[in-house]
Amino acid sequence: MNILGALKITVKKGIDLKVCDAFSSDPYVVISSGSQNVFDKDRFSKPDKMGDAVVDIKPYIECMQMGLEDLPIGTAVKKLQPEESNCLADESKVIWVGKGKMVQEMTLKLQNVDKGKILIKIEWLDLPGCKGLHS
Repeated sequence: MNILGALKITVKKGIDLKVCDAFSSDPYVVISSGSQNVFDKDRFSKPDKMGDAVVDIKPYIECMQMGLEDLPIGTAVKKLQPEESNCLADESKVIWVGKGKMVQEMTLKLQNVDKGKILIKIEWLDLPGCKGLHS
């Protein structure tokens, strides 16, 4: 089965990020397959790395493929706990939002840096006229 769509990742905010410049930092996120990296944008020098985190989307995809319908909006379909094997700072829930859609928010601890977290939200967007993950 060919599934077409897009995984939308929204970076909602940075929390207690490392200060890289004397007066302020201009953080931005680079998302690549399998990992997420946070950098500080510098005009006159190479960007400062402010940490990285791994986002595991498998639990979210598994929930979308369950084919659930008619759940009360706001139902937690799955709860994930912080462990050594993930970058979660707090419990993360895959939440039913209705019409075959779910979202997952997660607070990720940044790795390879003294401090910092980022709050992200993931959701699946079906392409018009294509079978989605929940079909």
